[in-house]
Amino acid sequence: MKSKFAKCIQVWFLAARPKTLSASIAPVSIGAALAFYKGFFHAPSFFATLCGALLIQIGTNYANDYWDFQKGTDRNDRLGPARAVASGWIQAQTMKQAAMGAFGCAALISIYLIYRAGWPIFVIAVLAIASGLAYTAGPKPLGYLGLGDFFVLIFFGPIAVGGTFFVQTLTCPAWVIFAGMIPGFLSVAILAVNNLRDVNTDKLSDKRTLAVRFGKIFTQWEYTLSFLIALGLVLGTTFPLHPKMSLILFFICLVFSIPNIKKIWFYRQEKELNRLLAQTGVFLLCVSLSYSAFFIWITIYDHYS
Repeated sequence: MKSKFAKCIQVWFLAARPKTLSASIAPVSIGAALAFYKGFFHAPSFFATLCGALLIQIGTNYANDYWDFQKGTDRNDRLGPARAVASGWIQAQTMKQAAMGAFGCAALISIYLIYRAGWPIFVIAVLAIASGLAYTAGPKPLGYLGLGDFFVLIFFGPIAVGGTFFVQTLTCPAWVIFAGMIPGFLSVAILAVNNLRDVNTDKLSDKRTLAVRFGKIFTQWEYTLSFLIALGLVLGTTFPLHPKMSLILFFICLVFSIPNIKKIWFYRQEKELNRLLAQTGVFLLCVSLSYSAFFIWITIYDHYS
């Protein structure tokens, strides 16, 4: 039998939606690896950035749990994992306070990063927290207007990678922004699966995601093209540095992407997409860590060769 404390921890952990947290870890790992490749690595900044990114995403997920409940979006017939507030596991006001607490802790961490890297990090922190709140809060939330995909692409892609690189090096060249689109597009794929699974209940709740606006075929292509563009960027940004290792990395990623792409086109029931969502999160993390390892490897290889 689990103790009450263990059950409480489990509920809060599940409310944080751990299967999606790779979207925060991935861009920070890439940004740090690219900085290492350029001869910079500042461990305190890396860990502060990682903690800040995770806290913002957890705060966003807690806020989504609260505001979706308030708007009646988390219905009894939803196919995704049960939500903490809608299921009665956590009181609505407590969830709201937890979301604000996570955002507040992220803001405190950003003070150190602002001290190190200056006003650009202040702007990024403010925009990231504001977007996390605006995703489901307010009279016209981003997620309900079909703008969530764009903001996920930008904030979990070039802004997260570029911001991490910037706090390490105090610069941010254009090629880092291109590299940042890799986790950005794969994060869009995660959201596409989520929206495709929930398309029927979102219609009833007037949540106008891109899946609701443009339908199943559009969302399947959104997912597929997000994968293909991300893998194309993997190849394009690594091939000039080490063609052989770049091709190996690309083909490994391509092979492991095929089952996911196949699943998005040939699933039988929307509930099967729960597993695909988790698998897409794992794929994002594996691609990002492999991509990061590529830059760490060629840095060490060049140093000792």
